[in-house]
Amino acid sequence: MKPCLHLAPVFFGLLVSPVLAAVSERPIIEVKTPMPAPDWAKLERRILAESVPACLEFEKKYYDDRGYLQCFVRWGANDGADDAFENFADWPQLHALGASDAIMPVFLKTWNGMIRQYSEAKTVDVPAGRDGIYFKEFNAQADWMHLGEGLRTFNQMGLSVPELPIYEERARRWAGLYMAEDSTAPNYDPKLKLIRSMQNGSKGPMLRKATALEWVGDPFEVGKFVAGHGESTFEQFLKHYEEYTDVVGDHFLNLVATTLPTDAYLLANNPKYKNWIVDYMEAWLARMKANGGVIPSYVALDGTVGGSEGKWWGNAYGWGFSPMNPVSGRRENRNRIPRATVGFSNVLLVTGDQKYVDAWRTMMDAVNSHVRTAADGHKEYPTMHGADGWYGWQREPWNVGALEVWYWSQRADDRARVGSNAWIEFLEGKNPSYVESALRRDLESMARKVAGFRADTKPPELRLADNMMDFNPATVNALEQLMWGAFPPGRAGELLNARLRYFDPVRQRAGVPEDVGALVSELGDAHTVVTLVNLSTTATREVIVQGGAYGEHQIATVELDGKSTTIGANTLTVRLAPGAGAKLTLTMHRYANQPTVRFPWNRS
Repeated sequence: MKPCLHLAPVFFGLLVSPVLAAVSERPIIEVKTPMPAPDWAKLERRILAESVPACLEFEKKYYDDRGYLQCFVRWGANDGADDAFENFADWPQLHALGASDAIMPVFLKTWNGMIRQYSEAKTVDVPAGRDGIYFKEFNAQADWMHLGEGLRTFNQMGLSVPELPIYEERARRWAGLYMAEDSTAPNYDPKLKLIRSMQNGSKGPMLRKATALEWVGDPFEVGKFVAGHGESTFEQFLKHYEEYTDVVGDHFLNLVATTLPTDAYLLANNPKYKNWIVDYMEAWLARMKANGGVIPSYVALDGTVGGSEGKWWGNAYGWGFSPMNPVSGRRENRNRIPRATVGFSNVLLVTGDQKYVDAWRTMMDAVNSHVRTAADGHKEYPTMHGADGWYGWQREPWNVGALEVWYWSQRADDRARVGSNAWIEFLEGKNPSYVESALRRDLESMARKVAGFRADTKPPELRLADNMMDFNPATVNALEQLMWGAFPPGRAGELLNARLRYFDPVRQRAGVPEDVGALVSELGDAHTVVTLVNLSTTATREVIVQGGAYGEHQIATVELDGKSTTIGANTLTVRLAPGAGAKLTLTMHRYANQPTVRFPWNRS
């Protein structure tokens, strides 16, 4: 397979769509006022320029010509396939922001290479992996904390290569694994609207208790390696997972699986994908309502919340999950509910219905209603729930998902839940130094990572898949916040939540054109303020500004220099004269459009 050949017709601008005329017929906003080159724009361009050679050097050190990761390949929740793919976290976003085209063919080579590599790698003792750690090009069986982490780069590929044939084919086929379309992988019960186990994948669901070995993988000589969680023996690995036995039934972690049908829906808006997402999320809203507003971590195979014993807090990674850490000798609360926000994000994207945001807000209130007064008179709020009731007390109200809820709703009361946040304070006009400090911080982080991998002397046979994750030089959080008005996607496998995105109509690709900087300085329910600047003093630059990561937001008007222009579309074109820049105020209707990964000139 030669992924570059699949990529070339679209990626390098060789496909010219007749629909391009429809984009250019809309009003073009001319920006001619000179703007001294802002420091923030210079820093943005520097990150975009320096990231690519750093990333290519990283790939050359740790991957071979096939795109195979040079490490000791294993099945396992600690150091398995998910970590291998996470080594390329943020590479797709880096390109979609405007970095050099040189990064994407290398990313695609390694993405395809690792799928082959983990399909060829087989376990001996772990049953699900004996036909390959990847089976049908997908993880044979895992939980959606790790499945989501392994898919975090795949889920961002639509930002740059939405018409890559192998991307489209896998997006649809992998979605089918969770939509009862593959009879050999019966993960989903379409009647009861539930995923039948928290351990699932291309081999189907695990419908019995899991063993520690199935979490850890085949035995190996641990002492030879640097284990990311501090274990020094294989026995410690097993002890780490000996309480991870309860996996049968639906779990809020499975909400991350909604990203696969969402990926497929974004390709062509086939209603079957949207219907599945809505049906599954409606089932979860009903479970929350039946459980006092709190999302359960265990739904039995008969669809009952908590099963016959009512243990809604059950299952590994659930509300009541506080296993022993064999390294520290202490119990640790490992409620992974933050990952569940992914499902709410996806259903909001495809429906625009704020009732899903309301449900998460209601849950925050429900959890915090169990506040207690401690002996010293301070209020304490729970974070966990088990057989003996609420526990895991903390001084601050439980606010998991508060940032997401505020971003989705733009309500003042939701802003109050977030508390101190430097980026939001900048958007509120209270933290003007944030822009340059955040960009400089990311540049410094990139430099540290490059120094780290250059100093790494471990030979391939002594590397685990996660050993190089902290050396990945792609550092885009500040760019995502400041250029797109986005909160950066994390490790959960979520899609991008962004207020704006950009396209280069001349080079026919995603991202700002050469020399262009963008700064989103205000976000509101119905408006966005963005500054665009052209750092070139000789060349005019044209940029398409899109409402939302996937065109989900409608741009009603744009105001420039006191003049308002009606747009009435999810994109507008801005032409920047050499050395020119301006602050634009966009009035918007959020979540008003069907979302799509298709580029503006390829939409009917």
